[in-house]
Amino acid sequence: MSLRLASLASSNSDILAALGLSAQVVAADSHSDALGLEGARRLGPDLNIDVAALVATRPDLVLASLSVPGMERVVAEVRAAGLPILVLDPLTLEDTWADIQTIGDAAGQPARAQALVAGLRAELAALRADFPRPPRVLVEWWPRPIIAATRESWVTELLAALGARNALGERSGRSSPLTLAEVRAARPDLIVCSWCGVKKLRPEVIEARGLGVPVVCVPESGLGRPGPQLLEGARAVAAALARL
Repeated sequence: MSLRLASLASSNSDILAALGLSAQVVAADSHSDALGLEGARRLGPDLNIDVAALVATRPDLVLASLSVPGMERVVAEVRAAGLPILVLDPLTLEDTWADIQTIGDAAGQPARAQALVAGLRAELAALRADFPRPPRVLVEWWPRPIIAATRESWVTELLAALGARNALGERSGRSSPLTLAEVRAARPDLIVCSWCGVKKLRPEVIEARGLGVPVVCVPESGLGRPGPQLLEGARAVAAALARL
């Protein structure tokens, strides 16, 4: 019997869609834009889930992700409602691949998950380029204050897989606020504008800082969601690196 699934984060919805399981998703947060979710009941934003509406959909398994800051409160509410929940907390690229397998296993599709991960690994490997010196890349999540990805982020491994390096790879944590002086001290060769939760990316805001560094825009869906969409971001960054 097919499980009735609920997804509270876009990254999990992307994984379910890539596994061909969208038709089993009975409820999803309003940010999820994966294909095939037309029949899912929308529950509101990922950090303001209507738990009563979620309960009404009678899910066999709820998927949540702590990659969304603040999701802990929602997870507690879902658990208090007595619903079975699988909580993912990926930090690295390897965590992301493992989470795809975990979701596939939980949904009864382990072989599909294994094939998906193998395909993603192969595609990422094919994007790797050899540079005389690994370009230093700063991935910016927010402009004011400047917040960028640091060492404990899947971005670090993703950039390494492309032959580049995270310009903030020596700074601990998943992300960090920065002063303009700290951005300059990181000596980026490329800045990736991947602001979270905005409708329009504005590279001119970064260019106006006067750093003289190329800026490329990558939607949050391509770098901010730990799942198969990371390959979209990887392709965009690889193309920008090739132009340096």
